[in-house]
Formats: sequence, C-alpha cells, structure tokens
Amino acid sequence: MARTMLAHNLTSIQPEGTILPVEGELSRPDEPGHAALALGEYYRATSATTLKGYDLVDLTARCITAQMFTEPAAENGLAYASLGLLCFGPSKERNLVWERLVDETRARIDKQLLHRSDYDNHWQAFNVAKAVARFSFGLSKKDETSRLIERMVERINDTSSTGFFDDAAPGIGGNFSLYGVMTYVFIRSSLQLHANSGVRDRKLPTLRTYAEKYIKMMPDLVRGDGLGWAFGRYSGAYGQMHCISLILQGLRDGWIAEDQKPKYFDILRRLFLFFYQTYLDQEHGFLDMRDNERTANPHHTTRIANFDAARFLCQWSRLAKTVQMPAAPIKPEPVRTNPTGRFVIFDKSNRKEQGLFLYRDPSSGIHAQIPLVSSGKVPSADTLPFPHCPGVFDWPCNVYAPIMLPELTFGDDTVTIPAYYGKNCVTGLGLRNSFYFRYEQPELITKDEELTKNLGSVKVQWNFAGPSISCEFAYTVKQQVTLTKFRYMLAIAAPHSRYRVAGSLALGEQAHRCTVQKDDFQASWQETEVVSDDSRYCTNYGKIHYLQHLVRDHPLIMRPGNVYRLIVNFEPDVARIEE
Repeated sequence: MARTMLAHNLTSIQPEGTILPVEGELSRPDEPGHAALALGEYYRATSATTLKGYDLVDLTARCITAQMFTEPAAENGLAYASLGLLCFGPSKERNLVWERLVDETRARIDKQLLHRSDYDNHWQAFNVAKAVARFSFGLSKKDETSRLIERMVERINDTSSTGFFDDAAPGIGGNFSLYGVMTYVFIRSSLQLHANSGVRDRKLPTLRTYAEKYIKMMPDLVRGDGLGWAFGRYSGAYGQMHCISLILQGLRDGWIAEDQKPKYFDILRRLFLFFYQTYLDQEHGFLDMRDNERTANPHHTTRIANFDAARFLCQWSRLAKTVQMPAAPIKPEPVRTNPTGRFVIFDKSNRKEQGLFLYRDPSSGIHAQIPLVSSGKVPSADTLPFPHCPGVFDWPCNVYAPIMLPELTFGDDTVTIPAYYGKNCVTGLGLRNSFYFRYEQPELITKDEELTKNLGSVKVQWNFAGPSISCEFAYTVKQQVTLTKFRYMLAIAAPHSRYRVAGSLALGEQAHRCTVQKDDFQASWQETEVVSDDSRYCTNYGKIHYLQHLVRDHPLIMRPGNVYRLIVNFEPDVARIEE
C-alpha cells in the first residue's frame, strides 16, 4: 500500500525539491520534510533505493535541500527532513543521502539544526527530533534529547493534573487534542533513530508514564466499527493513523500486558479496517480526504496526508513483524450487553476541570465522545461538548456552529456557549443502568474562550439510557440582563457514498427523533436549511445535508432569581450501512 501511495505522489516532487499541490489546494512550507521522511521510512522498510523508475535517494536529497532553504524556516519541516535523512544511515559517513548533498546544503543543515528554540506545545516534539539528528550526525557533541523530553514532561505536569498533553494555545487552557497522541508517536519514532540506543532505553520509561494513559483510553474510545479519535480539529484520517501507531509502538515496547494483547490486536484490526475503507481509494491506491462529500483540516493538505500515510504504513509494516501480529483473525472479546460510561479526567484544578466523557450502548451501537476541552481560541464545532458520534450525531468540520448546545447572545457581541471548561464534573449511574454526566460553569464563557464576569452561570447534565439521550441546561443570571438572541442547532448528515465501512452507523428515516421537553427561552424551530450544495458543510466522513435551527431572535429580559431551562430529548433512529 505504501509503495502504491508513494508512486502516486512522487510526480509531485519538483526538480528543486518543493511539492506540487493537488488542484484546488495550496502547498505548505513543511511539505518537503514530510515527503523526505516518508521516503526514508520506505527505505528502512524495504532497503529499496528506486521506485517506479525514480531514484529515491536523489528525491530525498532534493526534498531535504528544499526544506533546509525554506524561508522563514518551518521547524516542523526541519524535524521531518532531518529524521528522513537519518533513515538512510546513522552517521554522515554511512548515509546514502548525505553523500548526494552539496557542501552548501550540508552547511545549511548544520546551521538549521544548531538553531535552538523552545515550545510548550506539540512543537516540542520537533525540537526533540532536531536534537536527535543534531547529535547523531555529529553536528553537536552535547546530546540535548533527554533534557528536552524532561522539559516537556515538566510542562505536562504543570498543565494537567493527570498527565495528559495540553497542546498549549491561546484561550482558557487545556487544549487536549489528538496532537497529544501525535507527540508521543513522533518522539518515539525519533528515539528509534538515535545513534545512542542508551538514550532511547533511558527515556522510554518516562514516555511510557504518559503515553500509556492514551493507550488505556483506546478500549473505551474506539467504536465497534473501528472509528478512533473522533473529536477536535485534527481527527478524521489522522484520528485513525496516530491511534494505530501508538498501539503498535506500545506492543513493541512491552507496554501492553500479555493478557491484554488479544484485546488490543482486535482494536488494531478495527482501526485499520476503518482507515483502509474510509480514506483509501482502493482502485488507484492513494489517500483521499477531500471531495464534494467530505473535508479535512486545512493544515492537512492532500500531499502531506499521502506522504504521512505512506510513512505510517511503512512503520506499521515493520512494527507488525516485531510484535508478531497473528495472521489469523483475532477472536474478539465477548460483546458487552450493558451500556458503559466513563469520564477521563484531563485536568482538575481550582480554576477549571476538563476531560472526555465516553458512552457506549452495545444494543444500538451508539458510541459517543463528549469532549470538555479548550479549542485553542479557534471556535469550531469539532471541539464542542456534545455527543460526537459520526453517522448519528454529526457536525460541520472547521466551522463554528452550536450543535446540540444552546448559544446565548447578550448585547451586540457577547456570544456564550456552555463549552471549553467545567467545574464539579461528575459522572455516575442513574436508574435502570442509565448514566449521567454533569458539570457547571460558574461564569459563562464566550465562544472565543473569554470568561464573562458577573453575567451568569449554567449547569449542564447529559443523561444516557440505552439509545436514549437527553440534555438539560439550567441558566441563572446575576443581574437583570437582556438576551438578544438564542440559538440551538442540529446537523443531519449522510455517510460517504463510496468510502464507508459495512456495519457502520447511520441515521434512519426518522433521524434524531428530537423533542424539546422544556424551553424557557420560548424559541421556535425554523425552516430546515438544506446545505447539500454548500461545500462548507462537510464532515470528515460524509456530507451534511440539513441543518435544523431552534431560534429566538427577539429580546428576552432575564432576571436574577429565575432559572431558565432547556431540556431536549433524543431517541435516534440508528441504522447500519449495508455492504
């Protein structure tokens, strides 16, 4: 698969090493680095220096040269390019690509890798990769790899009470996203290429302490049809690829107990099948993330995604041999019959509480992820705290919309939404094997993650009983205030017409079966908005066709002492995609 994917994208590498974007997209400055690492991993997996008549060593040298001379320097691209160079040999004296580089490029590599910077987000992983390359190539006698990893760990402990990765960004804090998984996967891959294996052995226990937290989430996170990480702006294809990589690395390093391996082998099989059938054009053999039915994050260009997928496939190929993946299908774990609910705490402090609520109902197949996390001040529906369950509860990617959440606007521009943080987060069992998840917001927060002072507060409760879901929002204000607008939205999408997994979830003819039990805002349903032809309204998995709006567009005077409630019930008509 990696061979086919690379063959489709090698023609995009220009003579000067830059990458030609696909039609309708713009290239990114770090693309040559992604291409170089993909070619390097292909060489590590196959020892082949040619593919379809192309000289891979020459192409890698061109990409590395282009990346090193990119202005301004794209540090993520530098990290990918330097690891790509390391893939062809552990030192300058025994490196096929280094031999092809001209003196000017070698001097430029020396200069770029010696430039030191510092980050408190996922870019620190790129610093670690640069340190690995800097020392391994003998450009520096001092190895800073360990110090940089320790510095990253210190910051994890400063920003998360439970050791999850906060991808520091503007906003309230607590941007717990897929990039946490990506960081561990990338650092572990970097350490594998370190010239001094002793450094790798010393740092693995440190990495295990934190990466293991994500590995232990996987049994509750991965849906029955294999859908992996499904919330945040970077999910989709990468939500599958990073999860697969993390589990395979954990199996290789012995981080998964022997009695747990069958369970994780089954999770891997499902994750890969979903990735393969949802994102790969099996007729032509390339990764397809964007068309008129679905989309992806703008940062993930089609070229980057294809080179990244080829790199991951090569790594998975090597790791699968190392961990001795069984050839025969794994006997899946006994199917649970009772619903399960779990709240993964990412951070709990006096200032805020954040986490991820995971609910699974085996009878209907509903498997929802409710993230209560920051969006890094980039408002979008991807990170809002509603039940993310593609096929049943969908949302438009890269677009802000108050999906399944009330949006209250005060004055001209104070737009509040019960998202991003909570206090007193509680989950537990209710009557008849039901679950609840509730949290409070002592101060309302705007969609741009700015706390409002002395405006009001809200209490939120989600209830789950089998396939039935209900939510209650109870607002109080601290002084008399005028609500200028109230809005609540639902999105109805369809699975992709081609790229889909048999048995996956979809909405039946009766859709969400949504009923408003109580509405103190006295809003009314608008005409259903048809967005089938609007390219903005796509998901990572299919097309959004309809938007339903519950709106109050005239003022409401809210008074202190009153509780304003919105209670909405759902009994979705869940169907299964047939072959």
